[in-house]
Amino acid sequence: MRQYLDLMDRVLTKGTHKSNRTGVDTISTFSEFYKVDLADGYPLLTTKKVYFNSMLREVFWYLSGQDHIRELQKHTKIWDDWADENGNLETAYGRYWRRYPVPQNGAALGAEVFVDESHPHVHKEADGSLTFDQIGWAIDELKNNPNSRRIVINAWHPANAAISKLPPCHSFWVLNVQGDRLNCHLTQRSADIAIGVPFNLACYALLTQAIAQEVGLRPGEFAHTLVDAHIYLNHIDNLKEQLKREPLPLPRLEIARKPFNDLQFEDFKLVDYQCHEPIKFEVAV
Repeated sequence: MRQYLDLMDRVLTKGTHKSNRTGVDTISTFSEFYKVDLADGYPLLTTKKVYFNSMLREVFWYLSGQDHIRELQKHTKIWDDWADENGNLETAYGRYWRRYPVPQNGAALGAEVFVDESHPHVHKEADGSLTFDQIGWAIDELKNNPNSRRIVINAWHPANAAISKLPPCHSFWVLNVQGDRLNCHLTQRSADIAIGVPFNLACYALLTQAIAQEVGLRPGEFAHTLVDAHIYLNHIDNLKEQLKREPLPLPRLEIARKPFNDLQFEDFKLVDYQCHEPIKFEVAV
């Protein structure tokens, strides 16, 4: 995919040296942007092999709303470095997507309002606290008010991010309808070009297609803003090698015609995926 190679080239060419919490320095640029039209195919990178099944398992983990990785660990180890020995995480994307904490009664200031347990997308947790299903609400909003400019799904909680080992990198996304096409814009505070971005691109393109199918729209564009776009120094040589490779035709993604919440791993089929050889990159934890 040429947009990804161009992004990589910009960071390699213009990036400035930065140290960071991992101990592995990066070169970094500020506020990169690209977008792809999903009508051109499913944007799984072809200049290296991207492990679609691992990405799909991660998506289902997000959608489960779980705040641990014990089920995910049965299929992939990609989140193990950030969990404790029991599989617990200090921050989990799906927890906020599906179970965002609703402030307790009395927390509102002035004329503020918050949903209560009468709202169809509010759930009462085992401890009696209330949480809000942002994904369910977004889908209903797309069905009932598709011209809304407020269909935002947020994975960022400031009071958690201030002390979490790894607060969400892809922090919030916005769904937007133009005509009969559903578009998605992802804002990512921190973007690892070699390892993270290929999965992020594949994940949100898949979600856009699945949600579009649920609400009777066609997949539109996926747009991606990367605030700190960075390449770890030990990734540079392999990325330069990847940059020499010519993109191949994009595959297609087929999704079974089932309600969104009934979809299972087996309902997603990657068709005609051609790619260059895998490239290994070390994860900086």
